[in-house]
Amino acid sequence: MSSWNGTRNDNYRAPGGHPGVPPQYGVPSQYPDDDYADEPYRPRRRGRTVKRVLITLVVVLLGASVATYFWADSKLRKEVDLSQVIDRPEAGDGTNYLIVGSDSREGMSDQQKKDLHTGSADGKRTDSMMILHDGAAGPTLISLPRDSNVTIPKFRGSESGQIKGPMGATKLNAAYAMDGPQLLVRTVEANTGLHIDHYAEVGFSGFANIVDAIGGVDMNLDKGFKDKQAGADFQAGEQTMNGQQALAFVRSRHAFAASDLERTKNQQKFLSALASQTAAPGTVLNPFKLYPAMGAGLDTLIVDKDMNPYYLAKMFLAMKDVTSDGGKSLNMPTSGSVGGNLQWDRAKVKQLVEQLDNGEPVTVSDSP
Repeated sequence: MSSWNGTRNDNYRAPGGHPGVPPQYGVPSQYPDDDYADEPYRPRRRGRTVKRVLITLVVVLLGASVATYFWADSKLRKEVDLSQVIDRPEAGDGTNYLIVGSDSREGMSDQQKKDLHTGSADGKRTDSMMILHDGAAGPTLISLPRDSNVTIPKFRGSESGQIKGPMGATKLNAAYAMDGPQLLVRTVEANTGLHIDHYAEVGFSGFANIVDAIGGVDMNLDKGFKDKQAGADFQAGEQTMNGQQALAFVRSRHAFAASDLERTKNQQKFLSALASQTAAPGTVLNPFKLYPAMGAGLDTLIVDKDMNPYYLAKMFLAMKDVTSDGGKSLNMPTSGSVGGNLQWDRAKVKQLVEQLDNGEPVTVSDSP
């Protein structure tokens, strides 16, 4: 097969009639009447166009992602200063999040309070508390019953900055009522020996709005139950819960013999389902679902000063994976009650914390 040596051949006449380079060698003609010389280059021009489109698309998506990150970060209410917590245990494997559902009615109208069966109590208390551990052995979700019998240790007042206490034995939710999130973190760390890395709290309205923003959460109930005080009325089987129903579901405890212990199990199941559907492609890739869901949650989410959208996303993904093969959920192990409050099984708690800190699979059971 002949080859071109790169020199112009004025004796050659292309079909268009001008001197130049033979078109079969793929060199473009400078002459518009050359019928063949440009043909080999058409695919290359199309390739360059596709490349430019792809680069533009990547730049646009990257810009949108960066903008979304800073938008989300600006909406986070970073009100909890964990640097003020004293006498903290050493950090172990992974990341520990203290997740709190409060009974805050902030921003709710009287009609919303009525619809959601929240009542109208002033202030706010903890309605649920969980530790989510995201570590080498997979995620572990541990519910802390609000009636747990704990000792409130000495602490630094969140407003005065003065050292107070210790306050003695009381219910766990009393720590939050007494001095807010920082004392709750201090109390959890002192009674477990587990270092808390991040804090996240959502109120009644924020929780219900998130559920509504993603179009509801699918749940499959083994049996139905009613709880007039929480506004719950559920049948057994598959169903999609809206925000009002979801709030009633996670708050119900009077319908169960085990009361708060059964409620915490339902909370774990629901939060895992909520995280799974929030992280699903149908939500993440749909801006008409993603941004309303993010906005609904971020508007009422109170976090620590070191929290950011990256850690928040990791928290949601770990929550989603709790029900997977590598995940585990349990109540804090108990061994009876003291004055009507649940007494933690100290031996099991110690073993549980050691396994979490060492990145080992959790083998501790919450069964008596």
